[in-house]
Amino acid sequence: MRTIYITIVFMLVVLSPALSQIKGIVYEPDNKNKTPLFGVNIYWNNTEIGTTSDKNGNFTIEKPNSSNELVFSFVGYRPDTIIVNNPNEKLEIILHDSRFLEEVTIGARKMGSHYDKMETGHVQNITGAELHKAACCNLSESFETNASVDASYSDATTGAKQIKLLGLAGKYVQMMTENIPNLYGISQAYALGYIPGPWMESIQVSKGTSAVINGYDAITGQINVEYKKPKNADLLFFNQLVSSAGKVENNLDASFIVSPKLSTTILAHTQFDLLSIDDNKDGFVDMPQIDQYNFFNRWDYFSKNLTMRFGVKYIDESRKSGQLGSIPSDFSDAYTPYKIDIKTNRIEAFYKMGYVFPQRQHQSIAMIANFTGHNQDSYFGPKTFDAQQISGYYNLIWQSAFNANEHHRYNAGLSLKYEDLEQSLNDSLITDLEVVPGAFFQYTGKLFEKFNVIVGGRTDYHNEHGLLITPRLNLRYNISGNVIVRASAGKGYRKANVLAENSFLLASSRIFIIDQDLKLEEAWNYGSNITWYIPIANKDMTVNVEFYRTDFVNQIITDFEDVTKVHFYNLDGQSFSNTFQVETSYEIIKGLDATLAYRYNDVKQTINGQLLEVPLTNRYKGIATFSYKTPLEKWQYDFTAQLNGGGRIPSTESNPEEFRLLQEFPAYQIYNAQITKFFRHWEMYFGVENLLGFTQKLPIISASDPYSGYFDSSLIWGPVHGRKFYLGVRFSIQQQSK
Repeated sequence: MRTIYITIVFMLVVLSPALSQIKGIVYEPDNKNKTPLFGVNIYWNNTEIGTTSDKNGNFTIEKPNSSNELVFSFVGYRPDTIIVNNPNEKLEIILHDSRFLEEVTIGARKMGSHYDKMETGHVQNITGAELHKAACCNLSESFETNASVDASYSDATTGAKQIKLLGLAGKYVQMMTENIPNLYGISQAYALGYIPGPWMESIQVSKGTSAVINGYDAITGQINVEYKKPKNADLLFFNQLVSSAGKVENNLDASFIVSPKLSTTILAHTQFDLLSIDDNKDGFVDMPQIDQYNFFNRWDYFSKNLTMRFGVKYIDESRKSGQLGSIPSDFSDAYTPYKIDIKTNRIEAFYKMGYVFPQRQHQSIAMIANFTGHNQDSYFGPKTFDAQQISGYYNLIWQSAFNANEHHRYNAGLSLKYEDLEQSLNDSLITDLEVVPGAFFQYTGKLFEKFNVIVGGRTDYHNEHGLLITPRLNLRYNISGNVIVRASAGKGYRKANVLAENSFLLASSRIFIIDQDLKLEEAWNYGSNITWYIPIANKDMTVNVEFYRTDFVNQIITDFEDVTKVHFYNLDGQSFSNTFQVETSYEIIKGLDATLAYRYNDVKQTINGQLLEVPLTNRYKGIATFSYKTPLEKWQYDFTAQLNGGGRIPSTESNPEEFRLLQEFPAYQIYNAQITKFFRHWEMYFGVENLLGFTQKLPIISASDPYSGYFDSSLIWGPVHGRKFYLGVRFSIQQQSK
């Protein structure tokens, strides 16, 4: 493997063309200032050599001998062409809106979600503007308008949610906060509710194999959350939301510029569910009552060559669910209602440092450290489950470039993962200690102007499972300025903490059977996609077509096929996921954005010796989103329609007839809508989720007698709550320095 890496690096360095490099930055006018413009198409006239500006407006392009006319074009802006005679001059270009008048500038509306043109990997960036198209109370509700990521309930009683990417459960996605691996183990079942929507600056969704720098865990991809940064955030921000389901949420954050180098942000969040609602009349509350207090304080320090970020976050949450107080008349006075109570305390602390060497700007060193302490005390009817998890993460990263050529960069480093997990189920105590030191090397190269490659590998030593080798490769080829092809391949591993990750399954009569010799989960992922930017009426239509396949070498099977138990065991046979997706987005008229997408899932695994369709997984999904903002930006109207395909339900044939489910669940539709009214410093929004009120019938089997052997709340495939209205208000004061 090492020989292969060295050979690839040598070939890329030798074959790289020695042409003159033109560097510059592209701006757009912003009142009396100017703002960097991201995604501008830049190319030499009458050639196929082109590039795009990055998120800071910067660009670098090779200069051919055949042309000195450099063209700049961007949707909604007047194209510009300049003559380049001095290749050593750094260019500054200002693009004006296509409707630019002498005294008035009308800015073009940017898409809330887009695929990153500059990334070698397949990365979708979800901005704050996209998050505001829905209530977005927390991370789980941030994907309502997203075609790639599904978020659904794991069961019908606890409110646990899971995401799915590339047709597989969210446990195969590496969850990160500001590029720090996070939200795994005991926190996984409820982690999507730990990050409030108003705290998020953006979300990056990376599909397929990703960089090896952050570990070996990513199998289907990464989801990274970027919190608000002090210098970019509002001086003061307030958000309050109330819903017809009795939910009340409050968010308050403030940012302070302490000095030119030091700044801080304080973020606070509370959630209270005040009502016990049972719309389906099964005796159980449809949604748990959650009380959550969430606090986060971060600090940023910037000097000329040194950057430091550190912060602490604390969560106190209680969620109560179960039967309502009234008991059926045919039960005795000694009957105790089935109740669920989950209390969580969690603290996180992180530190990040980066230093760029003054005389060698291509060289830098970075250090990342993270600590998490998580405690959960809970009971599910007669079962008690308590767990404590201490997690630590450390990563030391060195970055440099071969021969100081930034077209051929590399990263190398050392990492350490530590996890101490202690679980108590009734009278049984389970302890698990995971210590994994590792080392990695990754090369990022640019071969010619159109071809980029990231090739890397890491070696880790797991204290229980021994040596792990993780190779990964990402390729990007810019066929023309408007067509980009990407491909990726690589391996990923993960350790399954089956009890901690599936504690919500305790809300059933099923017996947990966990085999003793569980191995690491191990899988290969392959994928490719092509993205077209098609000019239509002076605007680009984006079309993305992709296919990904995940092949498991080993997987921990969660077997629901026997209604009396849930059995966890190693894969013995095939397990794979094939996903195909096509997505297009376009600004139909001024201010009206539309996205249409369709995804097909083919997900199978060997269960008890038979290759079966993975249960409770939609075979397909269609989504259409429309967002219209009026010309004077006073009103915004958002509408989302989802078509979720049917799938397989685990067999319940051994139950009595009244407790049986069909073997298939049907396709169903979900519609969400929101209206936002903008004022100078604040905005008001009103919306409805699940407009037609569709819910799954019989979400809880034997709800009338939860202490029977047939009680089961785990076979969930659709919504468990009906139509919900909400009303919210946002208020912000921008910092004077903006």
